[in-house]
Amino acid sequence: MAIDFQSVIPILRIFDIPKADEFYLNYLGFKVDWDHRFDENAPLYRQIARGNLILHLSEHHGDGSPGVQVRIMMTGVAEFHCELTAKNYRYMRPGIEEGPAAGSQEMSIIDPFGNQIRFCQVDDQKAKT
Repeated sequence: MAIDFQSVIPILRIFDIPKADEFYLNYLGFKVDWDHRFDENAPLYRQIARGNLILHLSEHHGDGSPGVQVRIMMTGVAEFHCELTAKNYRYMRPGIEEGPAAGSQEMSIIDPFGNQIRFCQVDDQKAKT
């Protein structure tokens, strides 16, 4: 059988479920796919998704380090920026910056737990020149 890598799912450490919900669900527009706990008093492990993008959020000690950086390649960075700006979220007002690749744009956000997520778009036509 041939080797075929399918996807990468980052695990982001969280410490406060209501803050995580406010940020990831209400602000960024993700939906909860599922939650897992070993018992009622155990830390939460959750899968969230928006379109084809899947992230795991974890309260478990040792699952991810706070302050990680994740780059997410996408199209529609400007439209996503407009969507987020319209929400007037109190704690984050990102801008769009020129990325390191020719013709690339990036919007960088930081979640309430110090994790940095960079939404990146590369214009293939400009990148080839």
